[in-house]
Amino acid sequence: MDDRMERGRLALVPGARLVLKVGSSSLTTPDGGIDEAAVAGVVGQVRWLWEAGYPTVLVSSGAVASGSPLLGGRPTDVTGLQVAAAVGQTLLISLYSRVCEQAGLKMGQVLLTLDILSLRSQYLHARRALTRMLDRSIVPVVNENDTVAVDELKMGDNDRLAAIVSHLVGAEALIMLTDTDGLYSADPRSGEGEPISVIRHRDPLLDRLAAGSSTGPMGSGGVRTKVEAARMAAWSGIPTVIAQSGRPRVVEAVVKGEEVGTYVVPGESRLPARKLWMAFGQQPEGRLLIDEGAVRALVRQGRSLLPVGVTDVRGEFMAGAAVEVCAPDGVLVAKGAVSAGSADIRRWMGKRTTEIGWDGEVIHRDRLVVLVDSS
Repeated sequence: MDDRMERGRLALVPGARLVLKVGSSSLTTPDGGIDEAAVAGVVGQVRWLWEAGYPTVLVSSGAVASGSPLLGGRPTDVTGLQVAAAVGQTLLISLYSRVCEQAGLKMGQVLLTLDILSLRSQYLHARRALTRMLDRSIVPVVNENDTVAVDELKMGDNDRLAAIVSHLVGAEALIMLTDTDGLYSADPRSGEGEPISVIRHRDPLLDRLAAGSSTGPMGSGGVRTKVEAARMAAWSGIPTVIAQSGRPRVVEAVVKGEEVGTYVVPGESRLPARKLWMAFGQQPEGRLLIDEGAVRALVRQGRSLLPVGVTDVRGEFMAGAAVEVCAPDGVLVAKGAVSAGSADIRRWMGKRTTEIGWDGEVIHRDRLVVLVDSS
């Protein structure tokens, strides 16, 4: 058994970099505005982390919630949400700046979008900037650039972004603070769910929880995005703790390895940095469905994806584009960069290379990241 599973949790050694993510539900008042006391509480925990020797990146939602009261309430259309984000981000970062200064912390604003991170050069620039800030004892306060990130606004949560930031800075743990005390085996509002203390990142229970709740009781992102983020972090060996933001000294309990919230045990192996970017930085432009034989070849034998194993092509894309590779039941198996465009792959799918006069691979194994266990 994995040593981390036997011990349950790991106490973190001072010097370890951390990413602390706080959702809108933990920062807002009942009427939807930003709760200044809650922001001060978060900054107080960030201060404790830095003083205890844990350089920490803060990923904070709340731009739309900050701006909505000035617009007469939360907008329901995308453009209105973008306006609320534009107004609210200024108010939010001003509040963080003031509270951080009072706490004796230096902070800097970092606005990211996943489409920017999909460019390898921008991904590396972001990593260098965040690393330099941590080295200079500057707290990066990161948020999605909601004014332009339409897709992220529709999701309404920074969970995935927090996992990507964890990859960028080489974090030793991702702490996600929300409005419940971790994951439950079923919706706690039903009265039937039991709290989950420790769970492996590939446990099928997580699949059921994610499938059963697109919004859930954990703020706007819900259980699904928490599970996705924890699994993203797991691929670079980063454990995730999902805990209640209102619990006193919650981050202190997390770093000391105490039983608080849900601890998601990561994988034992870590993807190389470039493959991490391929898996989670690049935005997919399409999707390939493959048969069971191709799934076995990719997952168990480490082979490239050949045309004969492709059963369907979804989306339009050029050679070099990032695509998702899915099993017959739609489960995501891998991501990779295709060697041919969608039109060619459609003509070739299901055929052997000898039949089509092309001896290449749809996705070479060196440009493929398998995202399921081989067991």
